Amino acid sequence: MEQEDPVFHALYVYTKALSVALGYRDLLTRLHSERVQGLSVAIGAAHGLSKVQLNALKIAASFHDIGKIGIPDHILLKPAQFNEAEWEEMKTHSEIGEKIMAATELEGSQQAALVIRHHHEHFDGHGYPDKLAGNSIPICSRIISIADSYDAMAVTRSYHHARTHSEIMAILQKENGNKHDPELMQIFCGIIEASKYKSAKI
Repeated sequence: MEQEDPVFHALYVYTKALSVALGYRDLLTRLHSERVQGLSVAIGAAHGLSKVQLNALKIAASFHDIGKIGIPDHILLKPAQFNEAEWEEMKTHSEIGEKIMAATELEGSQQAALVIRHHHEHFDGHGYPDKLAGNSIPICSRIISIADSYDAMAVTRSYHHARTHSEIMAILQKENGNKHDPELMQIFCGIIEASKYKSAKI
């Protein structure tokens, strides 16, 4: 088995405290991040990403929601849908996450920070924060977008019930080419059926 890059291993170890902090703030978000990491790495490996890309993906997926530390409790923990102003504030979590990761100033952190910033961009250019489109979106961000979307729908939260696997896949297919990269979606569809992260709801 190939040894992990010591640069990214150090970054992962030193940023682990961020994950613990997020867990105390919002345990469900931390657990979600762990599942997104597992799915993202599986997609990235199947796509043939390089070792450096996979390491950046691992870090960014683990901390893609770390910026939620900077979102006020009345929004982050709200047991209902957001109003427009609340949604605009929630959307800043990707930029906050970028700043938190970059602030570690550890080697590899800038690459991971960029992936975190763009994990809510859409393939058709209608995402946020920068409305990037297609291959202009970092590939690791495109991968996290799929894993993030799937897991968000697979788990019950205060504002929605868990959906079945078939329901989730139907939604993702509607978003294919708009929100998600079609090539990566094809890979994901081949992975999720046998994945331990597949929705438990039948």
